[in-house]
Order: sequence, then structure tokens, then C-alpha cells
Amino acid sequence: QVQLVESGGGLVQAGGSLRLSCAASGRTFSNYAMGWFRQAPGKEREFVAAITRSGITTYYADSVKGRFTISRDNAKNTVYLQMNSLKPEDTAVYYCAARLGSTYYTRVNEYPYWGQGTQVTVSS
Repeated sequence: QVQLVESGGGLVQAGGSLRLSCAASGRTFSNYAMGWFRQAPGKEREFVAAITRSGITTYYADSVKGRFTISRDNAKNTVYLQMNSLKPEDTAVYYCAARLGSTYYTRVNEYPYWGQGTQVTVSS
């Protein structure tokens, strides 16, 4: 199995930027499709972005399209989420997730491996 550790969260003003990182260990990272999800208080966990194991194909939730960018460095066993033009409604705990597979995946129940999450707070 693969272990995931997120970092890079914090407090930022609206309009600002943050870059989240998710470091993977335990298995061959390049075999895993990766995703970012978020969960705000009182809400269900929701999809943010996904990337195929090669990094060639990405997919985004409509709410973050054009503002967030997912990328990966297979040599460093790390996936990133660059978040620009942040809004207060982006405030949530952000999780990275992994699964074996040849495409990208957007549903919570498609991912068996999860990190512990990192808090992102956007002030207005």
C-alpha cells in the first residue's frame, strides 16, 4: 500500500495563492493515479482535481477550473495542487488520494488510500 502526507496548507487572504504538496511512499508512485479532495465543516468530502499516473491528463471540478492546477513529479514521488485566486469558499481540509489505475478518477469511493489532510483557510 501507499502512504500519503500532505503539506503546504495555511491561512491566506482572498485572492492569494498556496501550493499544496502530497508526498507518497511505500510503492511505485508512477503506478498510481492521484486526486485532491476537500471537506468543509458540515459538508461532504468533494472532488477538486485529478491527474493520471503519467501526469499527461488532468481533470478539475468546475468550482476550481482556471484557478487550481494539479501536477506531479514522479521522480520525487510528489503530487502538487497550485491554488491561485483563492476565495473564502475554498476554505476546507484538503486531502490527497491515490489508487492504481490507467485513467483519472473523481469519486471519493474510487480511492483506497488517503492522506491525513491539511487545513486551508481563506479570509475575506
